[in-house]
Amino acid sequence: MVVPFLGGDEELRALLGRLGAIRCAPGDTLTVVDNRPARPGEGPPPGDVIRAPERQSSYFARNRGAARGSAPWLVFLDADVEPAPDLLESYFDPAPGERTGLLAGGVEAVLAPGGGPITRYGVLQGHLDVEGRDGPDGREHAITANLAVRREAFAAVGGFEDGIRSGGDADLCFRVQAAGWGFERRPAARVGHATRATLPALLRAFARYGSGAQWLWERYPDFQPPGSLPRVMAAVLATSVRVPRAAARDGRDGALVTALEPVSGLAFELGRFLPNEVDAGWRERLRHVRNVRRARRAHRRAR
Repeated sequence: MVVPFLGGDEELRALLGRLGAIRCAPGDTLTVVDNRPARPGEGPPPGDVIRAPERQSSYFARNRGAARGSAPWLVFLDADVEPAPDLLESYFDPAPGERTGLLAGGVEAVLAPGGGPITRYGVLQGHLDVEGRDGPDGREHAITANLAVRREAFAAVGGFEDGIRSGGDADLCFRVQAAGWGFERRPAARVGHATRATLPALLRAFARYGSGAQWLWERYPDFQPPGSLPRVMAAVLATSVRVPRAAARDGRDGALVTALEPVSGLAFELGRFLPNEVDAGWRERLRHVRNVRRARRAHRRAR
């Protein structure tokens, strides 16, 4: 198991406690990759933790963690998931096919501690649910919140693109399948994943997803093309009319979805104008904006 981590010391201790509840067989190992910048005077990390301070990218951390072990399968988890104790057993029952390179575990969106309308919106919308064959040439994809990759397939494609902030999981899935490996779903290998609890956190997440979607679209032109910004902004402006109607028709949950869906959609589309590369400077940011604008104009003309 490989888990990237970027947080405080108490969160790290809590993470190790949650992961310690997973039943492991002989030969199974855990590697938590501490991706925080180097801190003066820090002591040695706990036994299952290695440090990767050079680049703050979860994909960089995952590559570093994958290089540590030798087991035939790599199980990637997010640091904020609640894994079931039988996670590993469920991944390999039944046994994967000989040419299967990817096993997509189940990710259940759950309320963040304390609840609240923002986290409830994420559960209602199933923000962490990735299903369907919507990738290039009908390929499937999953998220690294809960994903197993055959080490041989991972090595064959060179692992994750590790200089980016978002979209590296879909990209890895596409490249592994393009190399001839299969994809299977393992919904019983389940983790719970809390949705965003505050509006700023929700909008930051959707902006990052949009940045990753733009990066993916540039590489896989049929996948996640840009939407219409004027249409999305019009939907945001229309919420003052639509929310009361939704509340009368569908109650509080309907009003919540009607209010937040256009706002998160706008954050997603605006996020496309943010470079997906880690630590992009201002010149790269300006260049990216120009390139995105040109690409969107060309896309509109081609439709």
